[in-house]
Amino acid sequence: MGRIIGCIADDFTGGSDAASFLKKGGLSTLLINGDSYRGYRPGEDIRAVVVALKTRSIEPEAAADQSEAAAKWLLEQGAEKIYFKYCSTFDSTPRGNIGPVTDRLMELLDEPYTLLCPSLPVNGRKVKGGVLYVNGVPLGESSMRFHPVNPMSESRIDKLMAPQSKYPCLVPEGGLIGPGTETVKDMLSRAAAEAGHLTAVPDYYSSEQGAELAESFGELRLLTGGSGLLEHIARRERRKLGSGGAGGSFPKAEGRRLILAGSCSAMTQKQVGAYLAAGKKALRLKPEMLVSGEQRLEDLASALRECEEDLLIYSTAAPEEIYRGDGSKDISALLEGAMAELAAEALAGGIRKLIVAGGETSGAVTRRLGYSRFLIGEDAAPGVPVMCPAERRDVNIVLKSGNFGDEAFFIDALA
Repeated sequence: MGRIIGCIADDFTGGSDAASFLKKGGLSTLLINGDSYRGYRPGEDIRAVVVALKTRSIEPEAAADQSEAAAKWLLEQGAEKIYFKYCSTFDSTPRGNIGPVTDRLMELLDEPYTLLCPSLPVNGRKVKGGVLYVNGVPLGESSMRFHPVNPMSESRIDKLMAPQSKYPCLVPEGGLIGPGTETVKDMLSRAAAEAGHLTAVPDYYSSEQGAELAESFGELRLLTGGSGLLEHIARRERRKLGSGGAGGSFPKAEGRRLILAGSCSAMTQKQVGAYLAAGKKALRLKPEMLVSGEQRLEDLASALRECEEDLLIYSTAAPEEIYRGDGSKDISALLEGAMAELAAEALAGGIRKLIVAGGETSGAVTRRLGYSRFLIGEDAAPGVPVMCPAERRDVNIVLKSGNFGDEAFFIDALA
């Protein structure tokens, strides 16, 4: 029985997000970090494979090249369809990469049209009339307009796509699903025949609409969007498989836990605050003290070894409290490296459960530990799965994007 879904994500935590929804939809899922897919063949019990690249903010041509290479590998493994997963806040400036990657994949798969579905209703990301809303606020008016790398000043997806894609982006009146779906599909096919290819933006502001989109357009070989639609696509495919899609049991680790929080997002700040307010054990990693030598990595590692309970180590702080020094990039690299070394120290000391908050911190930790492929377990929060490294079956790890989860995430994840 062949692979069902191959997914390409534009960053690592986005890949784990995608993998969690495929697992929730009932498919045994493997997450692969970066180009470590090369020369690798997943086990026959795996029905969905996610390749997590780091293409969100690189040059568009390079993003398209890397995504095409991953797609070709997934097709070689037997994938019947490809899903291009990007952030549910459509992080993509006029020179962004969602358009170029989607164009390249449509051409590779010879698919006349595909859908753009960034919606993730469970996390407040919804699309109506082509406008993307974040917790009820149009994207361009939300906090995303201040994003340091991809500031979002536009809320309409078709307008975001216009400078990126060489093909038209349509927002059909009334959405794409409902009594007139077949007529809309005929219209899209005709328009694509004239333009070469095109993309279409459906209304998608409820889980029910996601399920209907999966049923109506699930035959397309290419779909794109956030992670929300993946659950419904997976459920559609699982029904075809019967009992053959779930794979084997998930390896569960035992013992105490370590939380490493490097993200400075507003939600991670709240999560750290809630953890501290609950009176739980924590150590703060202060970058200015690391630079000056007042705080040494050896001392933090020693405190970690001596601690006999669950522990949070965090560098999380409000933007005005973040130490910039003479080079914020160097400071970020220092913090990520420190977190990665502490993760390695934890495993050497017998800890087998890690929770890591922040995309860059997660990448640094997994690289240091040598983990590149992960089996996917149940969610610790929507879009945040517990994972088991294929290289280390006695370890469980949770990698959380900064904005994911509610204020009680760390406490609930431990529970």
